[in-house]
Amino acid sequence: MSAPDPPHAPEGALRAAVIAGIGSYVPPDVVTNDELTARLETSDEWIRTRTGIVTRHRITPGTATSDLAVEAGQRALKSAGASHADAVVLATTTPDQPCPATAPQVAARLDCAGAAAFDVSAVCTGFLYGLATAASLVVAGVADSVLLVAAEAFTSLVDPDDRHTAIIFGDGAGAVLLRAGTAGEPGAVGSFVLGSDGTASDLIEVPAGGSRQRSARVPARPQDTYLRMRGRDTYRHAVERMTSASRQAVHAAGWTFADVDRLAAHQANARIIAAVADRLDLPEQRLLCNVAHVGNTGAASIPLLLSEAVEAGRLTAGHRVLLTAFGGGLTWGATTLTWPDVTAG
Repeated sequence: MSAPDPPHAPEGALRAAVIAGIGSYVPPDVVTNDELTARLETSDEWIRTRTGIVTRHRITPGTATSDLAVEAGQRALKSAGASHADAVVLATTTPDQPCPATAPQVAARLDCAGAAAFDVSAVCTGFLYGLATAASLVVAGVADSVLLVAAEAFTSLVDPDDRHTAIIFGDGAGAVLLRAGTAGEPGAVGSFVLGSDGTASDLIEVPAGGSRQRSARVPARPQDTYLRMRGRDTYRHAVERMTSASRQAVHAAGWTFADVDRLAAHQANARIIAAVADRLDLPEQRLLCNVAHVGNTGAASIPLLLSEAVEAGRLTAGHRVLLTAFGGGLTWGATTLTWPDVTAG
């Protein structure tokens, strides 16, 4: 079965990208706080208080980002009743290798060989940057269907002995299938607010492995191959940028925050999510949150969150949803949509 045919569009209706399916996957290996505290100078109480995280998932040796992406992609296609997409976009910070891009491999394994396929890198904002890109392909008529997968093997970037990062990050993937539809129908993706600030790129970085370090002809220090994050400054920027982007996106949709039924924010940590919701005056019952059992899964966090919320009945057809994220770069973004009638694959 190919991608589902778009419904007949009323004359004069604007073409839009519509969510037709969703799926997610986390590797089976679960890492508890107790496992981390046994070797790090920290405690379960400290981790829960600072992050809200209790467990996170971790890839096993030999597993790569593409493996997670294929699992999530298959489930999104199944959710949509489709077996093919015209294009595959992969949002990731942890490609299988620097060259080539990982998306063509994912497309081939999903029987989408020959489809356009490429990677998008915006760290934890990757899903929203990828969603804007995928939606643009549909709106421009380049593709009638696009499979957007966000997948991260983030634990491969984390120093297992760094208590500031090892407690936060986990691995996982989420995916949505977009189809051509019309503006205003359930699932149609709204206007995007995207931004960046490269002057603060050192807040979240992996110093080694790129052309700057390689061209210096100096072997990388082991500590420079791991993720570094300046937590306090990152917290401040994350709250400010997601709050601002959310306000712009809600305004562009013609909504007020009273209209927002669900907030799906990047699952950085529980304190950041709560601070953004508080600034937007959104009550706790409208927040979608899964950070306690998956941790921060980078670009994968929003689609993984949405998929789990659909499965749990926390996100249903007709809910007006605000999506927002912040990540390294610095990058940030937000968009809105009315949730369609889909079942998680």
